[in-house]
Amino acid sequence: MPEPLKKDEVNSETDPTIAKQFDTTTPKHEQIEEFYKTVDGLKVGLLSTNRPGIGPVARSMAIAQRKGPDFYFLANKHSQKFKDLDNDKNVQITFQNSSTQDWVSVTGEATLASHDSPKVKELYAPTMKAWFGDLGDGVHNGTADDPRMAVIEVTSKFIVYWKSTVGTLGFLKEVGVGALKGEVAQTGITRHLEEADIKHAREG
Repeated sequence: MPEPLKKDEVNSETDPTIAKQFDTTTPKHEQIEEFYKTVDGLKVGLLSTNRPGIGPVARSMAIAQRKGPDFYFLANKHSQKFKDLDNDKNVQITFQNSSTQDWVSVTGEATLASHDSPKVKELYAPTMKAWFGDLGDGVHNGTADDPRMAVIEVTSKFIVYWKSTVGTLGFLKEVGVGALKGEVAQTGITRHLEEADIKHAREG
């Protein structure tokens, strides 16, 4: 149910939605497993890079592989995002489930690998040819040997995600009652995975 706004939350300049929904009880290993379950179920996210003179630029990309808390993408090295990454390796991956409104934000650092990396063949699937095309020259053919193939590995540094704890009717009730009574709706839980948590997950 919605919770009353407290005076000390205002005085301390606390966002009550964050404070009241922040998960301080679930063990970190369970939070990590739920993070995995959420992103594995979505499979596609927005990869944001930083473009000089513009700022963050995002595009939808399928996850080629998740390895622990880190992510791999297979992409065309001729795309603008590689120029962005040459300038700034800091990236963000975001996911959202449109049915539950669950969302995930991953802040990380990108490492690039060219077409001759063994990782390309490991990640490659024949359907990827549809996104590269075949020039007919025996080289630029959309296969794993195509020199345009490149890998983006994102090493996670900070993860925040929100998980709904109510259904559609429960959400509407929380918001309606909260607005009517001047209280803060309780619709889900927010979790943070800091660098130490992520390192532990990577080593686990």
